[in-house]
Amino acid sequence: MRNYDSGPPPSTVINQNETFANIIFKPSVVQQAKIAQNGVLGDFIIRYDVNREQSIGDIQVLNGYFVHYFAPKDLPPLPKNVVFVLDSSASMVGTKLRQTKDALFTILHDLRPQDRFSIIGFSNRIKVWKDHLISVTPDSIRDGKVYIHHMSPTGGTDINGALQRAIRLLNKYVAHNDIGDRSVSLIIFLTDGKPTVGETHTLKILNNTREAARGQVCIFTIGIGNDVDFRLLEKLSLENCGLTRRVHEEEDAGSQLIGFYDEIRTPLLSDIRIDYPPSSVVQATKTLFPNYFNGSEIIIAGKLVDRELDHLHVEVTASNSKKFVILKTDVPVGPQKAGKGVTGSRRPEGDGEGDPNHIERLWSYLTTKELLSSWLQSDDELEKERLRQRAQDLALSYRFLIPFTSMKLRGPVPRKDGLGEAHGMSAAMGPEPVVQSVRGAGTQPGPLPEKPYQPRIKISKTSVDGDPHFVVDFPLSKLTVCFNIDGQPGDILRLVSDHMDSGVTVNGELIGAPAPPNGHKKQRTYFRTITILVNKPERSYLEITPSRVILDGGDRLVLPCNQSVVVGSRGLEVAVSANASVTVTIQGSIAFVILIHLYKKPAPFQRHHLGFYIANSEGLSSNCHGLLGQFLNQDARLTEDPAGPSQNLTHLPLLQVGEGPEVILKVKGHQVPVVWKQRKIYNGEEQIDCWFARNNAAKLIDGEYKDYLASHPFDTGMMLGQGTSREL
Repeated sequence: MRNYDSGPPPSTVINQNETFANIIFKPSVVQQAKIAQNGVLGDFIIRYDVNREQSIGDIQVLNGYFVHYFAPKDLPPLPKNVVFVLDSSASMVGTKLRQTKDALFTILHDLRPQDRFSIIGFSNRIKVWKDHLISVTPDSIRDGKVYIHHMSPTGGTDINGALQRAIRLLNKYVAHNDIGDRSVSLIIFLTDGKPTVGETHTLKILNNTREAARGQVCIFTIGIGNDVDFRLLEKLSLENCGLTRRVHEEEDAGSQLIGFYDEIRTPLLSDIRIDYPPSSVVQATKTLFPNYFNGSEIIIAGKLVDRELDHLHVEVTASNSKKFVILKTDVPVGPQKAGKGVTGSRRPEGDGEGDPNHIERLWSYLTTKELLSSWLQSDDELEKERLRQRAQDLALSYRFLIPFTSMKLRGPVPRKDGLGEAHGMSAAMGPEPVVQSVRGAGTQPGPLPEKPYQPRIKISKTSVDGDPHFVVDFPLSKLTVCFNIDGQPGDILRLVSDHMDSGVTVNGELIGAPAPPNGHKKQRTYFRTITILVNKPERSYLEITPSRVILDGGDRLVLPCNQSVVVGSRGLEVAVSANASVTVTIQGSIAFVILIHLYKKPAPFQRHHLGFYIANSEGLSSNCHGLLGQFLNQDARLTEDPAGPSQNLTHLPLLQVGEGPEVILKVKGHQVPVVWKQRKIYNGEEQIDCWFARNNAAKLIDGEYKDYLASHPFDTGMMLGQGTSREL
């Protein structure tokens, strides 16, 4: 994150005089590489202020359009009633939670004596620090920090429950203290995931939150990483007078949280309403604002009915900590013509193409933003289409790039000179937007295939993939056994547990999907995350999803799965084959292959998911356990041969699934009824023959299903009498 006091980034050109500024930012590929290893990915933020002489703000007019800037100063701050709601589910383990805790320590020290606060941590349980808001004192700040420090990641994500509890805390405090008009109630909500526990339906969560908050509680949300339901967070903030921010995996969550809080740390006014005579102004942008924070600015633009208007009547009403504020005045707005400027000032020389009416363009920009916000909030398909069309038409007219338009480059773009030389850009409709990258202009990522693409990797059959289907290979007896596990979305399954010996643990988290039509199952489940903990010789964490790999072994490294790369340190090697697989090699004697299954247009019952294959288990101990690990150092045999003594047990081409009598498989002292079956592995492109154990492998595996449930993705707990160890 860039220090704002360190000056503008390379290639920034600022051309200004007393009344006008033009800022150009077009870094070359070399300059981008100096800013960040993977090029520029973020927001270009311009911080500025203007001299204001009128308390009601500054109004500018040009060719029938006006803009009103309102940013009062020297007001006493409003007291804040704030609840910090922190995701402490298992996915927050490691760097994310540590950075967030450090940021909250800093924020707590910034609270003012007149503020009130509380803290909620949530996973599958809602953990409230105090059941009421606390005054800001040195002791309460210290106690709050201790509570945050002891938060540990575990369980799922109950977003609805956490929000309802926070809103009840705020509503209770305001109702019992009768200070609603003289304070601001805020929730600062941080999560890195999707709702997995309690109420998980997005519309229900939004409705519950809106009904509980009733416009009296503003919700400010922060989403961390690629797996967060950012659309839900956006709607929560838009519908409840807040803002939202996204923190990417490779960014510092702590500094982003502090920067976000700085924007809202000092509320000065609440319930701001700005009125203009309907006979004078039409098509004005938003005029109602729940809060005004110090350092921000309220901007309203609109059209004047009469271009020759001499004065514009403006009324501002608002509340601050002391009283109800009413400002009324007639602002002189003498007629302005294009070319004369707003205040009779001249633009600096060499500012490029002139804009005939920059105020009209500002009005169109603000209007487009509001249309997009309304589109995002709407649940009515006809209304959404109407809003989309209006936003698209306006963006095309004024050449804005929005999600409903695309960018095309006119003329040749030199490959060696990078982004800095691109010219002739315009926003226009088109299905094929041109994408540029630090690797050279004109690079366009290829589309995902219609069905999952994976190379045919020749590895051990011992694996789990798909819905999920388990396959175990017993090479000594030339037997292959298969079974299904019907888990629940959000369950985390222990696949390999060898923490006490080789130091390796592998867990997999399930995601749900509807069952195909006419299927025998009520739902499908797939692995969306595979986590690997390596404890020897030094501790390293791996979190793998279809979109990225996070390697946390001292230094945190985020690898996108759409690029091929090999990294390694301390006996651990991770090789990513773009959009195909991730191979993890540990000390040269353990190797896992994670296949990436992607769909360009997934059916309702399909999800991007992962398959887990054991390529080399030589370094795993004889005490290894888990749904797959328990079979790695074992052998199996059939005690009844369905086709006579001379039949080769690995090749029974005449048998069909379930045909003939059940036979008994003997493995690890268990006697398991099995039937002959064919199964597809390696993403469904390779057939194998196997002996199938029914009923969720109830008689095949040690213990029962619940014994293989982990409390969080990096849980190393050993079950079934093998000792207990917990990793947090």
